[in-house]
Amino acid sequence: QVQLVESGGGLVQPGGSLRLSCAASGGIFSVYVVGWYRQAPGKQRELVAILYPSGSTKYGDSVAGRFTISRDNAKKTVYLQMNSLKPEDTAVYYCDANSPYGNDYWGQGTQVTVSS
Repeated sequence: QVQLVESGGGLVQPGGSLRLSCAASGGIFSVYVVGWYRQAPGKQRELVAILYPSGSTKYGDSVAGRFTISRDNAKKTVYLQMNSLKPEDTAVYYCDANSPYGNDYWGQGTQVTVSS
């Protein structure tokens, strides 16, 4: 029932910024644990950020201090603000949402390429 659609990916130069959006439809968005994950070619999926309904956050070590996750419950959207981007940040970024009942939903992903 719940669908997630990512947007905002693209090509950006090192040191630049980008904001990803994930729009949700269906479900009670405000009670979901939401997050962002990424996967680069030849690498395992890694945690980027998690945002709990309480407002608590968790960031992967490689992005801490540079990325910020946030949400707008009225718009049923989660955001990922990415600053000081590095070539190592190049990956497909996926939006994730978990319901209090144990259901896990994923978006289709959006490509972020950091290159000069």
